[in-house]
Amino acid sequence: MSFIRTLSKRWEQSNSLLCVGLDPDTARFPESIAATENPLFEFNKAIVDATHDLVCAYKPQISYFAAERAEDQLLQTIEYIHREYPGIPVILDAKRGDIGSTASRYAVEAFERYGADAVTVNPYMGFDAIQPFTQYTDRGVIVLCRTSNAGASDFQDLLIDGEPLYQHVAQKVSTEWNTHDNCLLVVGATWPEQMAKVRSIVGDMPLLVPGVGAQGGDVKTMLEAGQTANGSGLIVNSSRGVLYASEGEDFQRAARAVAMSLRDEINSHRRS
Repeated sequence: MSFIRTLSKRWEQSNSLLCVGLDPDTARFPESIAATENPLFEFNKAIVDATHDLVCAYKPQISYFAAERAEDQLLQTIEYIHREYPGIPVILDAKRGDIGSTASRYAVEAFERYGADAVTVNPYMGFDAIQPFTQYTDRGVIVLCRTSNAGASDFQDLLIDGEPLYQHVAQKVSTEWNTHDNCLLVVGATWPEQMAKVRSIVGDMPLLVPGVGAQGGDVKTMLEAGQTANGSGLIVNSSRGVLYASEGEDFQRAARAVAMSLRDEINSHRRS
């Protein structure tokens, strides 16, 4: 089954557009988790067990594992989600982007080594840096477009032939690069005006939306700008706001409570 179909099915089954980002920061773990042999995996497992019925996807960020020399725990995390909660797609947030020969190895890393269902990629080097990922036709390729960070405008808003660069990316990906119908875009919740413009360009193409929660994106405004006619089309990510709702031994309960509240808030603004 293609990534888009898996995602669409999960949207329907879970009645949720919420994605929980798995950014395990060992400095913020409760003592009971920090003392275990595989603390990143144990933390992720606890979060997944607490929130699996509330989400449409999970998004582990590779840097948190690489910095701890814990890539094996990233693999454990993805395998655990696939085994215990089949049907929930896993997005590897790696933001890869390099020349074709190197990109092909990054694609193997994401899809064959880690078994991710989708991966984030950087379009700066052009289509030959993206193509090795799109050739995995059953996996998702999520292209950075208008990101949520404060410095996004440094380059993404620069005008080319009278239109900002991010609009050129949206147009290029949706009309030329998406030959296998497995491309998506990253558009931050912190920029609803730009999100609305992207939606007008790409039609129903799904958008991964960071920036809700700790980064301050407004849920209602974001939904109005980005959802599709049927009230879906978005993967709304929250990482720190869910993971570290509590840094004490009640972290699981607190994470579930925040995830449920955010899921319900998103649903309150969805088109029926």
